[in-house]
Amino acid sequence: MMPVLFALPGNEEAGKRLAHAIGCEVGRIESRRFPDGESYLRLLSAVEGRDVMLVCTLHKPDEKLVQLYLAANIARELGARSVGLIAPYLAYMRQDSRFKPGEGQTSSHIARLISSCCDWLVTVDPHLHRHNSLSEIYSIPTRVVQSALSIATWIKANIPDPVIIGPDAESEQWAAKVAAAAGCQHAILQKTRYGDREVEVSMPDTAGWNGATPVVVDDIASSGKTMLAAVLHLRSTNLPAPVCIAVHGVFAGSACQELTEAGVARIVSCNTITHETNEIDVSDAIAVAAAEMLSRTALAA
Repeated sequence: MMPVLFALPGNEEAGKRLAHAIGCEVGRIESRRFPDGESYLRLLSAVEGRDVMLVCTLHKPDEKLVQLYLAANIARELGARSVGLIAPYLAYMRQDSRFKPGEGQTSSHIARLISSCCDWLVTVDPHLHRHNSLSEIYSIPTRVVQSALSIATWIKANIPDPVIIGPDAESEQWAAKVAAAAGCQHAILQKTRYGDREVEVSMPDTAGWNGATPVVVDDIASSGKTMLAAVLHLRSTNLPAPVCIAVHGVFAGSACQELTEAGVARIVSCNTITHETNEIDVSDAIAVAAAEMLSRTALAA
């Protein structure tokens, strides 16, 4: 039977793109709120004996995780053969250690929750810092979609003579891959963080860049302070105005406004989180990964 894909509330456009690319049915889902704030979900498309995919990017995740958990378990209750999750942005990855007494490694707790209700997971460039892979915390098969090639393709089409800047050591894995795919130089800044919204970065030697356009690339732009610190340093040089690219563009509060006022030429993001800066489409790469997971599920059945 043809697989069916359900887009959880707020993910409808992404669901349509992915269903078209995968070649599966777009499932119909009804959702609303009870007066006390509880979620009501109803799967209107038949799921019995079928492979089900749920699309839910986990930006602002707390409410979405409840809906995801309910949808996955409702599908199982109604007889779905398998339930897979496509989460272009995977939340709860930053707290991957106990930094202060009394904290918890919440990345592991959320991984257990998702693993308990889904059979597989596809996501785009999760924030892996102290975890080497998702398999360290997820007990289900996972597939990570790399955005570097899509970003590099966009850069080659839009930025003449780019040089890729990673705003901190954690961004090196993305910056190096993008630079290699784009065929250009890259440099990594050193960051000191004093709080969630207070960041200081060092500046590399820009000699020899000869007017190249700096392109600041990071996996997540949340408060935007890391990007902003890099931009302010770059604007103090004779280089052209920088371009900022985020894999996952959260851009909380006035982040975009602050970057614009700092003199960036352009702010761009992948479409893992719906935002006005979305210019890099990773839907096809996600669809390929999801189709591979479906094939593995069929073979294991």
